[in-house]
Amino acid sequence: MNNMTTETMKETTRKVLGTAALFIGSFCVMGCVETPVKAQPSAAPSGLVDLTQAAETSVNAVVYIKVTTNSKTKTVDVQDPFSDFFGDFFGFGGGGRQQRQIQTPKREGSGSGVIISSDGYIVTNNHVVSEADELLVKLNDNREFKGRIIGTDEQTDLALIKIEGKDFPTLPIGNSDDLKLGEWVLAVGNPFNLTSTVTAGIVSAKARSMGANSIESFIQTDAAINRGNSGGALVNARGELVGINAMIYSQTGSYTGYGFAIPTTIMNKVVADLKEFGVVQRAQLGVMGNDVTRYIDDEKSKGNDVDLGTVNGVYVAEVQDNSTASEAGLRKGDVVIAVNGKDVKKMAELQEAISTMRPGDKVKITYMRNKKKDTVTAVLRNAQGNTKVLEQMDMDQFGAALKPLDSETKRQLNLPNGLEVVAVKKGKMADAGVEKGWIILQVNDRPMNTMEDFEEAVKEANRSSDRILWIRAVTQSGRLRSAVVELDEK
Repeated sequence: MNNMTTETMKETTRKVLGTAALFIGSFCVMGCVETPVKAQPSAAPSGLVDLTQAAETSVNAVVYIKVTTNSKTKTVDVQDPFSDFFGDFFGFGGGGRQQRQIQTPKREGSGSGVIISSDGYIVTNNHVVSEADELLVKLNDNREFKGRIIGTDEQTDLALIKIEGKDFPTLPIGNSDDLKLGEWVLAVGNPFNLTSTVTAGIVSAKARSMGANSIESFIQTDAAINRGNSGGALVNARGELVGINAMIYSQTGSYTGYGFAIPTTIMNKVVADLKEFGVVQRAQLGVMGNDVTRYIDDEKSKGNDVDLGTVNGVYVAEVQDNSTASEAGLRKGDVVIAVNGKDVKKMAELQEAISTMRPGDKVKITYMRNKKKDTVTAVLRNAQGNTKVLEQMDMDQFGAALKPLDSETKRQLNLPNGLEVVAVKKGKMADAGVEKGWIILQVNDRPMNTMEDFEEAVKEANRSSDRILWIRAVTQSGRLRSAVVELDEK
């Protein structure tokens, strides 16, 4: 994401022959788009692949997204630099932490997106739009539209936004599983605010895991990807969308030959869920582990000989309770080698395979145990250990109106922060015993300063296994109160 005033691109650093960085840039999602007629690649008279038609089609469906984040008041912890030195001397205990309010500046940034349906659904990165207060979408023909967020998914760094209109240009969606190493691809986006930029390269690798997202199976390409390409399209020679440009691997922050895109296999499911439910219905296998090759290398470095009966697959180091894997009978030391008959050689491929399914779907798991192969069928579960549909929490369901404490109330009650309950009606808050006048200090140990804090706490709880809000509050008279709000329907 290109930012003209403040650096907002997410970065991850690693040590690889020096310090290199993963600069998050973008990737796309799909699933709410009309099924197109499959395009055919064109060949130049010389016998070389002709990419001109794919390029001309792609630039019309890739948009420029301008993101505005308004100035906000935030409460931050500040450490008194002299407290550690003088604290014990004067008998103050050496605390020294204070809370202060700061005013963040207004910020503007930009990224890319891909139109996936003619009625205006657009896929981009979560990190492009996650803090947006305003979205301005500009098409290749210079038409501008206001955008609104339909849903975001932090675990895959995907987001779905919408512009109003009809007959927008779209890209046909290809199957990223069909990509071959060495196949020509185009990266289309808006790097450095250079709109409608097309670069070409090949598929360098598939199912790369970079440690940037909790779910990832990147397509690696040497097509030039730079800041501002976030959310742009990776397109094959037939003009089909096969991935969303996500990040670069670089020591400088600019392109050095290593770009990564999210495959359409992951994208399709995430977009379909965001459009239908507003939140991703995420199935989990319930195993912790690593690539077999890494496990063998680690054991050899300790002087241990290892023979698992295979050198490909995912080594199971831990099986979570009440999970799909526990139901299937998987144990520590097993090696998962296939899902639904498709070979799995490493963790990224296992994540990609599971990410295409929903809780409640049946999955066939093939694994090695004591060098013998076996296959078992189980029902996929979510993080809560069940198959219920997870819905986006609407604030109306809580039945309470909240507002941040004003400075005078904070002063009179000697409180650093809080959200005052100004009204309560029938809903989850009333069921939990929350009353009008309470000042909510924390939700699930998260300090409450703004409504955004409360909404983030709800989102996190909604994805957790417990699905509860533990509220710590105080009355206007200073008496402590607590309540437990259950997010599950009774």
